[in-house]
Amino acid sequence: MKKIGLREYLFIVPAVILIGVFSLIPVIQSFAYTFFDYRLNDQQKAGLYMSERFNFDLFDETQLYLTMFLEEDKEQVTDPELQDKIDSLIGKVEKKAKQFEGKKGVQKIGKQEKDDLLALSKEAKRVVKEMTDNYDTTNKENLPLIAEDIENSIIPSNFIGLEGYKQALTDSRLGKALINTTIFTFASVFLELILGLALAMIMNKAIFGKGLIRTTSLIPWAIPTAVAALMWSYLYDGGSGVVARLLEMAGFVDSSRDLLLSGSGAMVSTIFADVWKTTPYMALLLLAGLQNISRDTYEAADIDGANTVQKFFTITLPLLKPSILVALLFRTLDAFRVFDLIFVLTGGGPGGATETISIYGYKAMFAQTNFGYGSVVVMIMFICVAAIATIYVKFLGANLMEKN
Repeated sequence: MKKIGLREYLFIVPAVILIGVFSLIPVIQSFAYTFFDYRLNDQQKAGLYMSERFNFDLFDETQLYLTMFLEEDKEQVTDPELQDKIDSLIGKVEKKAKQFEGKKGVQKIGKQEKDDLLALSKEAKRVVKEMTDNYDTTNKENLPLIAEDIENSIIPSNFIGLEGYKQALTDSRLGKALINTTIFTFASVFLELILGLALAMIMNKAIFGKGLIRTTSLIPWAIPTAVAALMWSYLYDGGSGVVARLLEMAGFVDSSRDLLLSGSGAMVSTIFADVWKTTPYMALLLLAGLQNISRDTYEAADIDGANTVQKFFTITLPLLKPSILVALLFRTLDAFRVFDLIFVLTGGGPGGATETISIYGYKAMFAQTNFGYGSVVVMIMFICVAAIATIYVKFLGANLMEKN
């Protein structure tokens, strides 16, 4: 056998680069976020700061409003001594602003500069308090807040280490999302396996119109998930939904309006929609395995007098084991990461009854702009997915690299 040399390895370099850019880098970046209290809605936490920093843009905005308000309110002050204090404060603020002129963004500053800023902040708060306590000035409500922002321009480190993971361990909402995800995953995958296997065996039969059956059965899977979810939301609608009305008439629900407004009803509805959407995909994977089983094996079983049930359990299932593993692995990982179906259909409601880990992570990261804790949720989902993959491969005992 020819030894593989450096030239052969060069052919996989483009693939490795693409995997690194589009897969590994986002994972590494998300993992790094988990060690920081990273919040875009908080100016002091809108970045990854291992050490203390200074927000020059915030200080520039603060000093502009502070000097403007002080100049305006000074006209209402009658005490000459306080007027001198105001003039002195304005001068110091303007001097500091001139010193920082040209500096932008968030940067490190020296200890002396930090001490000077803290002293300036302390003086500003003292002067402003004296003004607001003794005079009913125009900017009486705003000036104390502006004075506070001088100190707020100093950004402390938001590195929290493993505190995010510690918080996740006591997060009841995350626990509920994990339970919801587990129920949705195993219920939908179990039903899809049973129905998909039955559909695959039907499509594998030499019957009239087999091509048409295969084509039409794949239509639900071909529909984009968001479109399918929107379609099912109309069918489940308590006012005009056909499915909701039929379930009410059959006695499965007390009222058609309760279908998506009750916790159990919403969960069952999302599972049913996912089963309808993804069963053809499961059937397609299993059909590929069925077509690899030799017909001679079944003919030999017929000669030995085996009936249909015996052939299914002694030939079909054992030889289909690798394909079942692949189908279960793909579908379980996909179902555990479900997002678009539930996001469009229920949004995680009612009351979080259908909120999965991915939905919770999305809400934390984009609705609350808490990218630090949202990344922790995503990493927990990553760990769960990795554990599921390991369990499937190890305990189902199928070797994907070899034929059974």
